[in-house]
Amino acid sequence: MILNKQHLSICFMLFLSASAFSQELKKDSIKLNKLEEVVVTGQYNPQSIKKSVHNVIVINREQIENQAANNLADVLNFNLNLTVVPNGQTGKSTISFFGLDAQYFNILVDNIPLVSDSGLGNNIDLTQINLDDVERIEIVEGAMGVEYGANAVSGVINIITKKSSDSDWSVQAILQEETISDEYAWFNKGKHIQGLNIGHNINDNWYTRVGVNRNQFSGFYNGKQGENYYKNDGLRGFDWLPKTQINTNALLNYTKNNFTLFYKFDCLNEVVNYYDAAVRANIDTQSQTSNPSATDRIFTTNRFVNNLSINGSLNSGANYKASVSYQEQKRRLNEFNNFIITDQRSNETDEVYQSSSVFFSKGSINNLIKSDFYNFQLGYEARFIKGFDTQASGDVTAQDKEQSQSNYALFGSSEVTISDKIILRPGLRYEYNSTFNSKLLGSLSARYLMKNGFELRANLGNSYRTPNFEELYYYLVDSNHDVRGNEKLKPESGFTSFLNLKKRSWIKDVSLLNTIKVTYIDVKDKIDLAIVNQTPLQYQYINVNEYKLWGVTSENSLKTDNWTFNIGATLQGISQVANDEVNSEDKFLYSFQLNTSSTYQIKKWNTAVTLLLKHTGEQQNYSATGTDASGNPTFSKTTTGAYNWLDASLKKSFLDKSFQVTLGARNLLDVTTVDVIRPTSGGVHSSSGNGILLGYGRSYYLKLLYNLKF
Repeated sequence: MILNKQHLSICFMLFLSASAFSQELKKDSIKLNKLEEVVVTGQYNPQSIKKSVHNVIVINREQIENQAANNLADVLNFNLNLTVVPNGQTGKSTISFFGLDAQYFNILVDNIPLVSDSGLGNNIDLTQINLDDVERIEIVEGAMGVEYGANAVSGVINIITKKSSDSDWSVQAILQEETISDEYAWFNKGKHIQGLNIGHNINDNWYTRVGVNRNQFSGFYNGKQGENYYKNDGLRGFDWLPKTQINTNALLNYTKNNFTLFYKFDCLNEVVNYYDAAVRANIDTQSQTSNPSATDRIFTTNRFVNNLSINGSLNSGANYKASVSYQEQKRRLNEFNNFIITDQRSNETDEVYQSSSVFFSKGSINNLIKSDFYNFQLGYEARFIKGFDTQASGDVTAQDKEQSQSNYALFGSSEVTISDKIILRPGLRYEYNSTFNSKLLGSLSARYLMKNGFELRANLGNSYRTPNFEELYYYLVDSNHDVRGNEKLKPESGFTSFLNLKKRSWIKDVSLLNTIKVTYIDVKDKIDLAIVNQTPLQYQYINVNEYKLWGVTSENSLKTDNWTFNIGATLQGISQVANDEVNSEDKFLYSFQLNTSSTYQIKKWNTAVTLLLKHTGEQQNYSATGTDASGNPTFSKTTTGAYNWLDASLKKSFLDKSFQVTLGARNLLDVTTVDVIRPTSGGVHSSSGNGILLGYGRSYYLKLLYNLKF
């Protein structure tokens, strides 16, 4: 416990020492009046980040470019309380947010949730979200159930796209080459990215933009021999599967007076190749020849997104906004017996094994009453989801397993201005769901602007997570297995409490921002796979577990005209209760994260140097490691090792910033796998031998970007 207290003291010392230093800084009235960054997530109307009731974390376009980030996984990797979780054998990367997986928060694009394998907004592969047309990313921590409904237990991530240009025509061309560890070749090794985006101001009111991006990840060999290898020694294939993505998009934006109309179309095509390590010799005894083969698979994902949004003001002064979206995602599995030498196929099947189609609509209106003291917002949301997943439901046809679910919600909240410094926002949301019981969600947020640049924010709220397709409909019963979903599952319920204290200070050209926040999350009726019958042994998904988290985070930033420095730390304690297990442990287990980043601008050379470092400490949980005298599982601590992630980049602009070169390195400390340590039967700790694959080692990249404006 001494170590935990040391971690906690680090968080507080980072904040207190920085705040103490900032007390000596004299405020500059010019800096105080400087226009602040505008945010939209969770707001009635776009407003400055200081006036926001919620604490909003912003990742701007400059940060994205400094990291040469191509997808969402690249740019979120260094945020505290966020952990990117890659899977080399599926090609997916998801997020753990406050210790909860990607099913507990929503990913939005321009305030509209994005379709996924599991439905809408949650459990999305971050590598499929291209950042070429992104203006900024906004992150709100804590339950956002009133504003965004289901699966927003731990928060939301809102991706804001570019909708305007300061020139008549703008053409952007991108070329990026990147090694995968020390593996690189022009065509069949490394990562190869090309992009082209064209924008045009048709007139003063209309703006249009089209873009395409191709991202070829050639796979991580890591000692394996690739797809053409035909010896049966386990070395065929890749340690990290190769995949190719093509993202295309188009948008149309109309703005006049107090009215804006925005339409965006997105299309993703992704192909992931799996090459089986088990090779069959296929020896022809008569001719004494062999024609080796393996069962290979090609996974193809196609996603189409159509979003239409309007917002504006009525003559009465009321503000309105509405969105309509239709989205589809389909995954195909092409499986075949591949004769490796002759490149011929047999026993080939090709079918859609996962499908999601979503209709979404949301609207709201506020400022109906002319009052400086009181404002309220009323809104609705409707979702209709239809789909299937034959891989999760067993050997059945898609038609037999297609399911549909509709969800309708009414929500309202009010902003009460107690004074120029104090704002309260209570809110309620009622949801009707065609599959689950109706839900009533509530929240209470407050903001207090104190003296000497201190800002205090508090948020209490609840949300819930709906069971996914596997938890509801999984069915695998044979002579060796009996594992079933449960259509009678009820949604998990989550409650969060956030307290955020922020301090702003200025002296001449130096600004200092210090933040400390305390977090509490409580999830009840957590779904897990449990034993429901001992003889014969049967498993089923049931509402059985509980999850609790508390944490304290300190974030500090210092900025000058040419230098930005950030440092932060977080300590989290997590308790997970398995109510179906006699010997389960519910003690809080602690983990620690530390991050720091620095960007130095050499303005006369149009150059920026960026360093980013994140330390993720040891993470512990209880796992079954044996049985007691009655045959019940016994639990012991399992430890995932600590690791550090370091990136560096150098960005330089030429020709009046029309040409940009970024040279950098990812994962400079060469992290690949992290060991998982489990106690042996004798009590001595040892490695399990199957570490978690987190990265593909140190890699280097060169990005060329050309901006033509006329």
